[in-house]
Amino acid sequence: MIRKLLIAIIPFAFLKCSPDRTTSWTDLFSGRDLSGWDTYIGPAFDSAGNRDSIPLGLNNDTLNVFSVVTLEGKPALRISGERFGGISTTQEFSNYHLRMEMKWGREKWHPRKNQKRDSGILYHATGPHGADFGFWMSSQEFQVQEGDCGDYWGVAGGSFEIPSRRTAKGDWIYTSDGPLQRFDEKSENGRHVIKQPDAEKPTGEWNVMEVICFGDTAIHVVNGTVVMKLYGSALLRGEKRERLARGKIQLQSEGAEVYYRNIQVRSIDSIPHEFGH
Repeated sequence: MIRKLLIAIIPFAFLKCSPDRTTSWTDLFSGRDLSGWDTYIGPAFDSAGNRDSIPLGLNNDTLNVFSVVTLEGKPALRISGERFGGISTTQEFSNYHLRMEMKWGREKWHPRKNQKRDSGILYHATGPHGADFGFWMSSQEFQVQEGDCGDYWGVAGGSFEIPSRRTAKGDWIYTSDGPLQRFDEKSENGRHVIKQPDAEKPTGEWNVMEVICFGDTAIHVVNGTVVMKLYGSALLRGEKRERLARGKIQLQSEGAEVYYRNIQVRSIDSIPHEFGH
C-alpha cells in the first residue's frame, strides 16, 4: 500500500519494470501561456555591474522577462534576459528524460552585455528562489551558453561526481574514462566541468538539449550527442552531502535573449539504452 501511494503522489517516481520502458512525452510548455510555471526576478544590475534594486520576486514579472511568442510560425518561450532570474515548473520530477529546443536571440544586457550569451537548464531545483546569488534555486545546471552548452555547474550547493581530467589551463573537462572527481562550491576542484565533445550548432540555429535523470545519475545530451555523464547527485547541507534525485526544472534568464520551445518530459524506469549506462 505504501509503495502504491508513493507512486501516485511522486511524479515520475521509480518503477521496477522492464528495461528502457518509458511513458509518452508530456508537454511542459503549452505554447499558449505560462501555466504550470512560476517566474522569479532578482535584483537589477547597473552598467557597472552593481546591483541597484531589490528583487521583483515571485510571479511579479512586470518587465515581461518571460513571455510566449510566435517564432518561425511556432510558439516559443521567450526569455528576454533583461533581468536575472528563472522560470520554474510548479511540479517536481524524478527519473525522467527532459528535452527541449533552444535558440539565441539578439538582445544582451548588463552585466553580460559584452560577454557570451548565457542561460541554463537547472534540474533537481529545490528550496527557496534566489538561493544562488539572489537569482536561482539550489540545483544542478546543464549550462546553456554560447560554445559551452552541456557544461556542468553546481548551483547553490549542487554537487556531482564526474569522470574528468584537468587541462593544461587548469580547467576540468569531462573524460568518460577519467577518475571520478567531486565538484561543488566546497570542493577544491570547484563547481564547473567542461563538456566533451562539442556538439553545439552555431549561434542562430536551433539546438536540441536533453537531460536524462535516473536515481542520482544524470546525462547531458546536445543535439543527440552525449557530452557528459554525472554520478552521485547531492546537495550540500552544511558539511554533509545529501542525495538529490528530484526537484523542479528551472530555465535561467542571465543577460541574453533566448528562446525555448517543444519543452517535453517523460518518465523512465532505466536509462534509455541509446545513451548508455
